[in-house]
Amino acid sequence: SWVYLGHYSGKNLPIIDSAKLNDRSEATFKGANKLPAGVYLIGFPDRSRNFELLIDKTQNFAVSTDSSLQKIVFTNSKENSDFQAYQQTMMAYGKKMEALQARKASGKDTAGVAAQMTVLNTAVKTYQSNLIKTGGTALLPTLLKAAQEPEVPKAVQQSKDSMAAYRWFKQHYWDGTAFYDDRLVRTPFFESRLDKYYDQLVYPAADSVIKEIDWMLGYASAAPELQKFLLIKFANRYLNQKYMWEDKVFVHLFEKYFSGKEYDWLNAQGRKTITDRAYSLMANIFGNPASDIELPDTAGKKTTLYAVNAPYTLLVIYDPTCGHCKEVVPRLDSFYVAKWKALGLQPFGLAKETDGNKEGWKNFIHEHKLSPGWVHVYNSKAEDNSRIGAGLPGYGQLFDVQSFPTLYLLDKDKRIIAKKIDVAGVDEILALKQKEKN
Repeated sequence: SWVYLGHYSGKNLPIIDSAKLNDRSEATFKGANKLPAGVYLIGFPDRSRNFELLIDKTQNFAVSTDSSLQKIVFTNSKENSDFQAYQQTMMAYGKKMEALQARKASGKDTAGVAAQMTVLNTAVKTYQSNLIKTGGTALLPTLLKAAQEPEVPKAVQQSKDSMAAYRWFKQHYWDGTAFYDDRLVRTPFFESRLDKYYDQLVYPAADSVIKEIDWMLGYASAAPELQKFLLIKFANRYLNQKYMWEDKVFVHLFEKYFSGKEYDWLNAQGRKTITDRAYSLMANIFGNPASDIELPDTAGKKTTLYAVNAPYTLLVIYDPTCGHCKEVVPRLDSFYVAKWKALGLQPFGLAKETDGNKEGWKNFIHEHKLSPGWVHVYNSKAEDNSRIGAGLPGYGQLFDVQSFPTLYLLDKDKRIIAKKIDVAGVDEILALKQKEKN
């Protein structure tokens, strides 16, 4: 049979080598270069059985076990013997806690159970702390230190300031983590801790996220593998934004960490994907002024977006031949007439030519009986080609149009309040803006 060697890589478990067992069930993993340090796994073909081991400075050692993995013995690897002793100790503590939880569930001696749980939790923390204090820079104590979450002091918990505990916890969240240590990449916990930090502790705004990213990558610049891991993590996370303000984060990542830089792990297609996405976002970052538009209206007269003088402008980029647009645009008009017009909103419809023509665009406006309050302009293929030929981006690129219709809500200064939202989103944001005024 075959056995496989893999390691943690965030939430993934890539297999990096395989070895065939001989007739004595022996196999050897070997290579010309040392393996990068971290938490590794040896697994069987059925993928249901594997066990962890540490690989750091000592890389010439043996391990034996049976098919049930009940007894694992390491030879010439103190760090793995220590790791095994740690796992066995934690398993013993875990069984005691499970027994106490069962007693608690039965409703018997709840006060006594609580007291014993406190004693056990204290024992676990003391045991781990002693390993950290005496272990130096060895892999096991380093991992234990990096995996620990800070415990908020009682004085902070009891503070009258309701945000004191949050601020303390966030400030000390990474106390045990060295962002210049590549070994963090090959652990089962680092990526989860990273996700928790950005999802729960970092204030959800572009400037806050950018500050945190720059801080981490500043330290990680001394650790090539950790830098690679973080850059891939952040680029993938913000490539397709969950929130409108995240466009600024992605553009910052591109400008500071990818533009003009070469990485041996980033291929041409990956670089193109990041670059193209960044250029698509640069002109329409949330909170910034939108690009102006100059196109002919239904009478052939050039009309601009910035000529609209209104508290709100709703830019609607659509395709008159698009089935979804035939449903959404009239619905937008109904909301405009019933509610939004009274708030000072001005719809600005940009019809993008695809398979249709100007006559089809005018028929669209007439057949759907769009109200006279709209400003209508037409973006022909010839107009787009002319702009691109002159070295200017087309309006599709300027407004990152990936589907029709694409909606942008702008304020009186044409700053982007919201983008790529639906009819309900426009209505909700306008309601919030009116509430803020009142």
